[in-house]
Amino acid sequence: MSETLPGYVLQLLAAIAVLAYVIGSIPFGLLLTQLGGAGDIRTIGSGNIGATNVLRTGRRGLAAATLLFDGGKGAFAVLCGFILSPFHPAQAMAVAALFAVIGHCFPIWLKFKGGKGVATGLGAALALSPLTGLACCAIWLGVAKLTRISSAGALAAFVAMPVLLAALGGEGLRAPAPMAGLLIALLVIARHHGNIRRLLNGTEPRIGRKAP
Repeated sequence: MSETLPGYVLQLLAAIAVLAYVIGSIPFGLLLTQLGGAGDIRTIGSGNIGATNVLRTGRRGLAAATLLFDGGKGAFAVLCGFILSPFHPAQAMAVAALFAVIGHCFPIWLKFKGGKGVATGLGAALALSPLTGLACCAIWLGVAKLTRISSAGALAAFVAMPVLLAALGGEGLRAPAPMAGLLIALLVIARHHGNIRRLLNGTEPRIGRKAP
């Protein structure tokens, strides 16, 4: 993303960023739990709108749907970037991936109080590089299964994401996709600051624990 781009391209990338932000900011976890009769997810467990907290309602179907839709909006935003900027697809897809995750974490509809970006980030990674996305999903699921802690799997996956994007793309970390992956990883890790503290203290809740 470091190359000099014409002004009209920068304007197009700005428009793609706004579109991706709007797509990413759709709070599927909140919408699905309300439609499914599980109440306001923001008053349950951690108060997060993501799939892990939806699972704490005991509604596995709603949690799976949240995971699918949150990942889908990340992939869809990247696809929109590809379609709308055919002459600069790498830059457009990278911008869309980053801003979809920003939208999920800071949705305008919820006063900028959103999720942690895991599913949306993984969905975006799958669209940027299917092999990288699959590898990150495998890391997430593997570590989560081993530790029974979702945040541990997520953190491992996002630490690996920029490295995998660079390695599998063969372009280095300064290429658009790895750079977007690095920024997404930093954002997701920052959003997990409380989880990191609890992991260090040994108090992070295990997967499947139902909220009181």
